[in-house]
Amino acid sequence: MTPGLHELLLGPAPEVAPGLLGSVFVCVRPDGAVALRITELEAYGGPHDSDLPDPGAHTYRGRTARNASMFEAPGRIYVYFTYGLHHAVNFVCRDEGVGGGILVRSGEVVLGHDAAVDRRLATRSTAPADAALARGPGNVARALGLSREDDGAALADLGRHGDPVAAVRAAVDRAPEPSWTGLALPADPAGDVVVTPRTGVTGPGGSEEFPWRYALAGEPSVSPYRKATVKRRRTR
Repeated sequence: MTPGLHELLLGPAPEVAPGLLGSVFVCVRPDGAVALRITELEAYGGPHDSDLPDPGAHTYRGRTARNASMFEAPGRIYVYFTYGLHHAVNFVCRDEGVGGGILVRSGEVVLGHDAAVDRRLATRSTAPADAALARGPGNVARALGLSREDDGAALADLGRHGDPVAAVRAAVDRAPEPSWTGLALPADPAGDVVVTPRTGVTGPGGSEEFPWRYALAGEPSVSPYRKATVKRRRTR
């Protein structure tokens, strides 16, 4: 039997992430619902003493007030504020207490185009091109209307569908709640997937030892790959 979303998210992030490409991630807000077809993800592991130690992950030094959501049961979102500029969102995975997540790096806006544009215009003078509306982690969170207030929110399982966009539209139309997030999985796995090290991650976590960035080939919404600078200790 095909696993549901929460069962799927019990697995390690590098195993789960490629299967989430092509999923539709929706965030419903009082000012409008926006949904993205996910085109780019990055996987992140756990603490240094776990079975999947990841020096590039927020979990690496253990649980803190900031990253506590990454240690909760799978099926929640972890939203953090970074560089004093923008928010980013992860899907929490692994068993409760283990720590792990999947960063949503980019997506194609498939529902709520006008709301996404309005949110992006809050920090810029001109509207971005459609392909750039949710290109990059900060733009994903802004287009969806996510902030630290959403950290730890439940991620509704909207099922697996041949047309996940239509499934999300139907879920939005029938849902009475003013604010919620959900994910509709594709019936079939994504086609051509590009795999690289994570982009812009400094230190060992951005090296080729962690080829944990996954993107749909040929998608204009995918952010450009940026090779990280791996810091090495100086020797005398």
